[in-house]
Amino acid sequence: MSADSPPRPRDRSGTEATIVAAAERLLLAQGWTGLNVQTLAAEAGVDRKLIYRYFDGVEGVVARLAQRLDLWLGQALAEEPASTAADYPAFVRETLIAYLRALRANPLILRLLAWEMAQDTPLLRRMEAARSDVMQAWVRARRPKLRLPPEGDVFALNAVLLAAIQHLALAAQARGRFAGLDLDDAGWTRIEAAVERLISAWPIEPAAVSA
Repeated sequence: MSADSPPRPRDRSGTEATIVAAAERLLLAQGWTGLNVQTLAAEAGVDRKLIYRYFDGVEGVVARLAQRLDLWLGQALAEEPASTAADYPAFVRETLIAYLRALRANPLILRLLAWEMAQDTPLLRRMEAARSDVMQAWVRARRPKLRLPPEGDVFALNAVLLAAIQHLALAAQARGRFAGLDLDDAGWTRIEAAVERLISAWPIEPAAVSA
């Protein structure tokens, strides 16, 4: 190209996609500690300036990636069968197992969850809120009109159970076991059975449809 030739137009959308894909590879291979402007530019094969120009830095790239994962999580959950729960504990049991299976199916979401647990930044808070919105929308869309149990703090109990599910999924990715239990196919079958047993033991009045 001669000095008088106009500059070749840059394929911005293609370059952005390349950068986001490179971030995904780095997160899967090295976790969040291996992701910075230098490593990302090298992995994507682009100038570091483009990461700042198109995304305003690494956080912008991660935010774009997280948006895509939120959509994926919503799609994965939407593919779960419609709820057949006759009472609220049965609905919680279905929901927890569906969420566990969705987490296990996507290692990248687990990488971001681990990042959120290790650090506290405005970006990570936004990512957590976005994922929570996806979960809440899914629950509202499929939850039957069942009365909440009158005993205990239902919301605190749900938080404990969700935390346990997420931690087990993270432990499986990091070490493949937790508390002496191998988190292989047989181990996950035992985990799902344990979730069902825990929820079934929850004292509750006979199911009643709310007004």
